[in-house]
Amino acid sequence: MTDFNAESLSSIGPKEFAQLVKSTPDAKIAEVMSGDARGKILDEVFNRMPTLFRAEKAGNTSAVIHWIITGAPDGGSDTYETVIENGACTVTNQPARDPKLAMTMDALTFLKVVSGDGNPMMLFMTGKIKAKGDLGLAANVAKLFDIPKA
Repeated sequence: MTDFNAESLSSIGPKEFAQLVKSTPDAKIAEVMSGDARGKILDEVFNRMPTLFRAEKAGNTSAVIHWIITGAPDGGSDTYETVIENGACTVTNQPARDPKLAMTMDALTFLKVVSGDGNPMMLFMTGKIKAKGDLGLAANVAKLFDIPKA
């Protein structure tokens, strides 16, 4: 099995990534995500979002979502912006618009959600994900993407 690092992530597909997250101990993921590779890994995951977007499920949804990933090496967080409008999804790590929904979570929780290894609703109920804004959108955001299953 591939090691969990930025280099391996760029060469594997979503399903392999899901399997990697599921098979890697939480402590190892947390360690990698608090180090230098964090930015590359987050960029890789977010840059894949438009390709996994399911326009047919979005319908006329128009939303700006901020993903606030805590636990950066400097003690801060990284914020990414997903914009869903006109049947398309765009992503930037330079948020510029007011969000309809802002979700805050640590990097381990985020990777579990995007790899299909964590139940977003359960993670919200247990306080691992904090959502501010449109909670209806929060409940349905996973349906807008083709999330791989390990």
